[in-house]
Amino acid sequence: MSLLEEAEALYGLPLAEFTPARDARVKALRAEDRELSDAVKALKKPSLAAWVLNLLVRREPDQVAQLISLGASLRDAAESLDGAQLRELTKQRRQLTAAVTTVARRHALAEGHKVTEPVADEVESTLTAAMLDTGAAAAVRSGLLVRAFATTGLGDLDAASYVAVEEAIGHEVSAAPMKLHAVPDPSAAALRREKKQAVARAEKELRIARDSLARAKTRHQGAQAQALQLESEIDEVRRRLAELEEREDDAASAVDKAADAVASATEEADAAEKARDAAAAALGAD
Repeated sequence: MSLLEEAEALYGLPLAEFTPARDARVKALRAEDRELSDAVKALKKPSLAAWVLNLLVRREPDQVAQLISLGASLRDAAESLDGAQLRELTKQRRQLTAAVTTVARRHALAEGHKVTEPVADEVESTLTAAMLDTGAAAAVRSGLLVRAFATTGLGDLDAASYVAVEEAIGHEVSAAPMKLHAVPDPSAAALRREKKQAVARAEKELRIARDSLARAKTRHQGAQAQALQLESEIDEVRRRLAELEEREDDAASAVDKAADAVASATEEADAAEKARDAAAAALGAD
């Protein structure tokens, strides 16, 4: 294979596969063709915008060819148009490049790359350059871009500096139809989304319920502890009440005994007084 053929194969790969595939080819070619191996090793990985454009020209070669052909026609027509007509022409060109950029973004997305607005701007600028300049058009159609174009300063454009190899200018890459990917049934996808949303809502409600249960358990445990504390205090009050009642009984018994003792002592005192009085009377009689 020639360097151009090696490049065409490498720049048609998914972006993530470029570097390992290039390195593998360098190693494979090392023994049989050292010069070609070194040339392949020097091939630069394309920027994301360049890769998207290389993908576009492989997937939609006819659309790219029409855009470039229309650009040539617009350039010829522009020489005979006035200011208002030129502005309208520029507007139409922008609409066309924007539409083709949208197609390029869809192809990139199908290959697993979501194209951001800044990258899309680079893609559209390169398509505009291809409409304005024959060198830029040749570089785009080669499918071997390594970086995107800007639309300013096209008068002294070096198109060869934007492609992997100089031989790319004038070469048209072979078309590579888009690989078919299984597309899920929209209704099934919608049903799956609804199921996922239902699961998410159920999980959220479950978390809330679990949190409420945990708080209720905490309150229940606190109430149990308080109840046990109150029960312990009640038992202590009952024990002290029983003790006081027992002491009250003892005190009442002591009062009764004291009263009996007082009555007995009173009787004894009365008897002694009578005895004294009787003794005194007998002494006076003598």
